[in-house]
Amino acid sequence: MAGSRLEKFGTIFTRVRDLIRSGIMKPPDVPIWYNVYKAFPPLKDPLYVKPYFKPHVSRTDVVPDIFYPEDAIRAIFYERYLMGHLDLSNPNFTSMCQRFVDKYVALAASGVVPTSDLLQETEKALLKDGIMLKRRGAQRKSKSQDPTTPESVSAGQQPMDDSEDAAEDTPTHPHTADPSQ
Repeated sequence: MAGSRLEKFGTIFTRVRDLIRSGIMKPPDVPIWYNVYKAFPPLKDPLYVKPYFKPHVSRTDVVPDIFYPEDAIRAIFYERYLMGHLDLSNPNFTSMCQRFVDKYVALAASGVVPTSDLLQETEKALLKDGIMLKRRGAQRKSKSQDPTTPESVSAGQQPMDDSEDAAEDTPTHPHTADPSQ
C-alpha cells in the first residue's frame, strides 16, 4: 500500500470510495469534500499522466574528441614497450608510461634534442636513471621451445648438447656401456 500512495493508481476519490465500500472507513470518518465531489464530479477524470517530454537534441552538436599531446607519446610507448606492473595500492606510484612521457616532454621542452632522435634519447635518459624499458617483440625463449627445461625433459625430449661428437662417444646409460672400453 505504501508504494501506491501517489496518484498514479487512481484518484483520491476512488480510494476513499473503496475504503467506504470495504467498511474500513466509517460514515462519521468520511471527509467533507467526498459528498460534494460525488454530487458534482469533474467533467474530466483527474488521472495522473506522465508528461511526455522529449529533450531537443540538435544533430549539429558534436562532442569533440578529447585528445592531449601526451596521448600520442603514450601510444608510441605502448606500441614499442611492454607496460610493466602497476601498483594501484600506492597513491604515489608513477607508471613506466608516465615516467616515459614526463622525460619525453622534459627533453622536448629543453630543445637540445632534435625531434627525430627524441624517442631514443628518452630511452637513454631513462636508462641513466636506472629504468630499463623492455621492447615488444624481443626474442625470448618460451618454456615449450627451450629443450633444457624440466617440462620438455619430462615430456620425453632429450636435452640438446652443443657437442654432438661427445654425445656419440659417451654412453647414454651406465648399464648399456660397452665393457670393452
